[in-house]
Amino acid sequence: MSDRPISRFPVPDLDSLPDDVRERILAVQEKAGFVPNVFLALAHRPDEFRAFFDYHDAIMLREESGLSKAEREMIVVATSGANDCLYCVVAHGAILRIYAKDSQVADQVALNYRDADITDRQKAMLAFALKVATDAVAVTEADFEALATHGFSREDAWDIGAIAAFFALSNRMASLVAMRPNAEFFTLGR
Repeated sequence: MSDRPISRFPVPDLDSLPDDVRERILAVQEKAGFVPNVFLALAHRPDEFRAFFDYHDAIMLREESGLSKAEREMIVVATSGANDCLYCVVAHGAILRIYAKDSQVADQVALNYRDADITDRQKAMLAFALKVATDAVAVTEADFEALATHGFSREDAWDIGAIAAFFALSNRMASLVAMRPNAEFFTLGR
């Protein structure tokens, strides 16, 4: 990558952050081996940082879901691709490659999920997610019925929609602040 800053806005020093925010960032660093730039960029506003990551964790780490971790990441990658969000495609593409144990799936899903080497069930999931991400007002009962034919429950539809909607926010924030992906993400899971 380049020497460009990771955000258009000030990026606080870890030592200047509230204890809970700093501890959360350090925990991620311990697990990943680096600090994803999203944590540093959003730490600019600690209250919003907390709300953002609390909701992220509520939908992405939810255990009572019919979606696998890889499927959740597929939703993020596909919708982020549609929203032209480089940061989220690169970062969540890396996570998808790891969860799916497939070095090619993220690139396929980001560009055109319809031609990706994924199941018809996953393609239906992504069709619904993209509709929520790009034209939510057009979602009708027929969209829920289409999901049901692939075994998705109403609660699964909520999960798909919540992930798509949350990452529409995330994509727009990443674009607003010109968030730069970490170099580490480009090679993870390859």
